[in-house]
Amino acid sequence: MDQQAAAALAEGLKAIGAGLVMLGTIGAGAGIGILAGQAVQGIARNPDATGNIQTNMILGIAFAEAVAIYALVVALIILFVF
Repeated sequence: MDQQAAAALAEGLKAIGAGLVMLGTIGAGAGIGILAGQAVQGIARNPDATGNIQTNMILGIAFAEAVAIYALVVALIILFVF
């Protein structure tokens, strides 16, 4: 394998690796959707608990979104550092 082909293969494998890492955002998106849906359902059942439910929902969304941000950072590191 010549030098140019090896470089092209390495670039392709980096792109595939970054794409696979970004699959981690699927779980974060699904988790946020489920969390928001259940929070709306809880508020509809008990409007007096709106403040507590919203606080816990926002905290849960922040934690789920952190996973997606970590995946993005790892994908960018794969693409631009290696």
